[in-house]
Amino acid sequence: MRRDSAIFYLAFGQTLAWASIYYIFPALLLRWEQDLGWSKADLTAAITLAVLVSALASPLTGRIIDKGQGALLIGASALAGGVGLMLLSFVSELWQFYAVWLFLGIAMAGCLYEPCFAMVTRSRGKNAKSAIILITLVAGFASTISFPVVYTLAEAAGWRGAVKAAAILMIVIVAPVLWFGARKLEQPEASPTSASAIPESARAFLRLPSFWFLAFGFACLAMAHGAALHHLLPILDERGLSAEMAVLAASFIGPMQVAGRLAMMSSERFLSHHGLTISAFAVMAVSVVLLLFSGSSPAFLSGFVILFGSAYGTVSILRPLLARDILGESNFGAKSGALALPYLAGSAIAPFLGSLIWSRFGYNFMLIALVGILALGVVSYSFAHRFARSS
Repeated sequence: MRRDSAIFYLAFGQTLAWASIYYIFPALLLRWEQDLGWSKADLTAAITLAVLVSALASPLTGRIIDKGQGALLIGASALAGGVGLMLLSFVSELWQFYAVWLFLGIAMAGCLYEPCFAMVTRSRGKNAKSAIILITLVAGFASTISFPVVYTLAEAAGWRGAVKAAAILMIVIVAPVLWFGARKLEQPEASPTSASAIPESARAFLRLPSFWFLAFGFACLAMAHGAALHHLLPILDERGLSAEMAVLAASFIGPMQVAGRLAMMSSERFLSHHGLTISAFAVMAVSVVLLLFSGSSPAFLSGFVILFGSAYGTVSILRPLLARDILGESNFGAKSGALALPYLAGSAIAPFLGSLIWSRFGYNFMLIALVGILALGVVSYSFAHRFARSS
């Protein structure tokens, strides 16, 4: 029961953390461009910096978790995220914007999915899947909360007021909830078979080809997801959709993530983790093609939201499970952190790369490029799976 309550606390905390610290960027991108006068490339370079810093910090957070200090890490990081958001509400210069998002990137490394799932997998071992699914089912509604709430607050109090509200939420609610949930999870009776107790050279997995192919495959998926998500409102604006309709479409991505996870649970007896992963790459590619034609029919936009959300919803669960399947569970915090670095690096460069492609070739070419990136990703993942089976 104690471990179950810990998972519920983590699920609630992750939902609000993602809504406050991550989805606030795509929710406010257009407002920042209009109010501050900076270009999309200038703005998206900030989230690129944030996620890149988060990626670089991930191996360190993994080692901290392996030492049993996950509760302190996740609580302090969420608190730092709240402080960073408060600072963000006062920026007026581009260098200040970058400095704050660099700080927020460090906070993200310690309080979002990567450290949370590493702690759950370390605590639960083979039984981690159900806990991860529960957390992602709840946290899948983060974007559903963030886009309309941030839009409403920004309409009423300006974007600075919306950011201040998110900061207060992180400090007053998210940080204590995540710390409490992680503390309960890390209690000795909650982790009787810590994976870190299995002896293994701490960096031996870096010599495995399967690690690098797996890392590159998911980095490609992260690039496609990050570019499409962060540019979604500008893409729909370019296609003539009203701001209200674009926000509504973005808000439904979260429920579709939950739907994808429920579909994954119901198909477990028919599809392996490998089959589900191949399907996720394919469905994400189809969704990007539908976004390409979303201006011609609402049906294409609806199809994009359904497929894009459901495909990426399964990935949040599959990534830690595949890491365990392909790389093993010993020293899992270190492995999870190392695997997160290229994945988050892919997420980091995605918004800025999307801006660069848009500025030279337009959004249609950007979306076509994302389909190609997903094709590279699925090939790389397939090699990782083949090497793991042959070893």
